[in-house]
Amino acid sequence: MSKKTLVSAITAALVVGAASTTFAAANPFSDVPADSWAYDAVTTLAADGVIDGYPDGTYKGQNTMTRYEMAQIVARAMAKTDLEKADKALVDKLAAEFAEELDNLGVRVADLEKKSDNVKWGGELRYRYYDIDRDSAAGDETHNKVLFRLEPKAYIGDSGWTANARLDYEMNLSTDENDDGVEVDRAWVEGPLFGTTVQAGRVPVFTAQGLLFDDRISGGTVAFGSDEFKTTLAAGRYNPEHSDYTSIVGVNNAKDITAEYYGVQFDYTPNDKLSLNAGYTGLVNLDAYVETAPGSGKYDHFSDDATFWYVGGKYAFNKNVAFVGEYAQNTEDWADDEDQAWTAELQYKGANVADPGSWGMYAGYRQIEEAASIAPTYDDIIGAGYKGAVVGAMYVPAENILATIEYFDGEETYSGKDASKFFANVDFFF
Repeated sequence: MSKKTLVSAITAALVVGAASTTFAAANPFSDVPADSWAYDAVTTLAADGVIDGYPDGTYKGQNTMTRYEMAQIVARAMAKTDLEKADKALVDKLAAEFAEELDNLGVRVADLEKKSDNVKWGGELRYRYYDIDRDSAAGDETHNKVLFRLEPKAYIGDSGWTANARLDYEMNLSTDENDDGVEVDRAWVEGPLFGTTVQAGRVPVFTAQGLLFDDRISGGTVAFGSDEFKTTLAAGRYNPEHSDYTSIVGVNNAKDITAEYYGVQFDYTPNDKLSLNAGYTGLVNLDAYVETAPGSGKYDHFSDDATFWYVGGKYAFNKNVAFVGEYAQNTEDWADDEDQAWTAELQYKGANVADPGSWGMYAGYRQIEEAASIAPTYDDIIGAGYKGAVVGAMYVPAENILATIEYFDGEETYSGKDASKFFANVDFFF
């Protein structure tokens, strides 16, 4: 038996349950070059005890391994949850290098991760500051807060289902006060059912590029189709609890509502460069209190339906430059002249929290009229009721730390008064 064959046999023995011999034989992969950094990385992991019992050094020289064999080793390392920071960085780098082969392992890799720890914890500590200057009666506003977020995920047996949650706790640094305790912002189960992927509970919903909706509903979603063409259905109750309807305090935009939510979205991704999407969202029995005029302190009760359609996409010119655009419209008559929203954005490079020193920037223009968007993902820098130019930059000073700055200069859509906003954010992910 050759040394290379012996190495392959040992590798297979170490990852019993991760892949079958038949699968490996039916799906051969090319050899990892003998001078690849991956061999040194695996040697380090073996020396640190991350890969128990692997024969150090036997695969050097002419004794190479296939990419599939290397992916099996990476899968074993990914199953460990108590890694030192340096070892975890090596495992993450290996996982990125052999991502396609790991994907081909499919459920087997997922099983390794699941069995190593039934509950996984993630989250972030976020500092956020922004300052809004407005010439209108709405006046200026400053936000200076810290958010602590936990995102647990629990595996439910061997079914492929998981239980997920997101818990938020916010502190106001300007007043040295805490918010009203921990908020369970989301809690849902997710898994495969009859060839679809189902979410049920208080689930996250993100439409297209996020121009119309980036929030959660109490209900469910069903996604089906292929990587090239996917359809997603959503239905539930939308009540973001941003307002007190008995005292009518602070309700002055399209997000402060309660309604029955339903929607459908189609995603088409024919290749790595292009992705297109289109969808339709309805709010039935929409109920809200709307300020009669900005800064007036007087509110009218509003009750009606709202229906939106949207279309957008992204095109990557090369690995560094991409264009993102989306258009949305409220089709109801009551929306009048505040019924359209659109965004156009040119992106350069991109920040990856796993890659210290990486960075990205963007410049664009957004117009989000008051009745044209419910909860846009852009509301950190520009929400409903504003239009103007936006620029931003992101930088990763260290692993899992993301720093963001953005600036908006434009006006309020309903008053035509000038408005500007400076935004700064630092996220510490764990």
